[in-house]
Amino acid sequence: MSVEIGEAGTQAPSKADRAELPGGWAWATVEDLLVGSDAGKSFKCEPRPASPDEWGIVKVSAMTWGEFRPGENKALLDETLVNDAYEIRAGDVLVSRANTVEHVGAPVLVEEVRPRLLLSDKSLRFQPGSGIDRKWFIYWLRSPTVRKAVAAKATGTSDSMRNISQSDLKAIPLPVPPPSEQRRIANALEERIVRLEATELKLRTAERRLEQLRDFIMSAAATGVLAWDADPKHAPITTSPAVKDGTLPPLATGWRWARLQDIADVVGGVTKDSKSEHDPALTEVSYLRVANAQRAQLKLSQVTKMRVAPKTLAKLRLHNGDLLMTEGGDRDKLGRGWIWEDQIQDCIHQNHLFRARIQERATHPKLLGWYVNSAARSWFEANAKQSVNLASISISKVKLLPVPVPPADEQEQADFVELGERVLARLDRLATACEKGLAHTAALRRALLTEAFAGRLVDQDPEDESAEDLLKRIRAEREAAEAERKAARRAATQTKRKSRAKPHVPASSDAPPASDTPLPEGEQGTLPMEFTA
Repeated sequence: MSVEIGEAGTQAPSKADRAELPGGWAWATVEDLLVGSDAGKSFKCEPRPASPDEWGIVKVSAMTWGEFRPGENKALLDETLVNDAYEIRAGDVLVSRANTVEHVGAPVLVEEVRPRLLLSDKSLRFQPGSGIDRKWFIYWLRSPTVRKAVAAKATGTSDSMRNISQSDLKAIPLPVPPPSEQRRIANALEERIVRLEATELKLRTAERRLEQLRDFIMSAAATGVLAWDADPKHAPITTSPAVKDGTLPPLATGWRWARLQDIADVVGGVTKDSKSEHDPALTEVSYLRVANAQRAQLKLSQVTKMRVAPKTLAKLRLHNGDLLMTEGGDRDKLGRGWIWEDQIQDCIHQNHLFRARIQERATHPKLLGWYVNSAARSWFEANAKQSVNLASISISKVKLLPVPVPPADEQEQADFVELGERVLARLDRLATACEKGLAHTAALRRALLTEAFAGRLVDQDPEDESAEDLLKRIRAEREAAEAERKAARRAATQTKRKSRAKPHVPASSDAPPASDTPLPEGEQGTLPMEFTA
């Protein structure tokens, strides 16, 4: 869409684009619809939500999920700094000024809110003028056009935190329908989007249940109990004082428990050394990071390189069938990973990954991988060490991980693997169907919003008040509100000046009253006794 400068000095679409609007509509910017806006303040907070009788500062997560979540806040450390002008109230339109790529600029309409919640420095409050339907405004701020504009203007080098300025948000152009049509559009969108959201909820619930079922199937396959004649029973394992085993799952007949070090060679990876990056005597190889090791899969779309000595490459070169497991990260993600299948020639792994190489074909790599990514998750959590932000587990403990060992017959092991793969493939097909369904609902939502803001979702009424008249009315409201704000600031400034003025010091009670009348010529004033002694 081409853009030119409008009459009011704000960005507006070109004349050719303006001609495409339905009758009664007008082009404007976000700022043209507002009578005011507020940016929150930065405060020191405690790392906990505020109790009902405390002041709290909303986090960006309060504006992330399409509805206002007042519980997403932090307790204010010093309540003497509170300015209740920044308190959030029902009816406010809030926008996150900083968030992930997906959620920066995300808007919410505050319908219900507890008292004593304040805007943060990463949130904005827009105050639409009268005649602007707030639900319509929120839907428009979520439209594909606005999301594209926000993505283009957001700054920051990290995808996990992008920022957009208040001025950039206010400068986004938009087609404004008459007030009555805004309400009709909002009602039509709400009716349809409620149905879409109900479908999305069912699909996401199905995804979560499939993930739980997937964990169950991996555990059952890895312990042999997936077979119809398994006859599962609890089997003993020699205890170790160095780890907490907890309750282990039952095993099929003929299976037994062992420690990982009994059936596999477990080693850590290499630490990247920036001093070696340009040493021509070293060999450049690919290496895997924690980001490459996901739950029961390896993601290899982005694999980086490093230079290492030939002896390091020989020691750490990955072989087909090696199992990779994470050493640190979030507590519930410890130990996740999958099997190396020679996808890249001469590849090694970093020090935050463990490699387990099965010895003497004691088990099949997939059976071990399925167990590590399912039933063993609770073991990793129980034996991890927690720092301030991250958890980790030592290689000495990982070597003591209890692992199920199948019968030695390789064909029998292959049969267990084939059964597990067959059931998991069915779950994968169901998960793919859920993904496609969610993609379809997202496409329908985008299409609905596009049609709504092109004037094609509801009928127009020539009797409606035009958007041009609406914008003139809002401009007058904005000017009046700004005049009130300036007057209030002047009054506050005058009050401060008076309070800072030097206070009057009264004369001594023994001294005669002061007089502005000059003494007659030749007459001398008499000082109080204490000054004449």
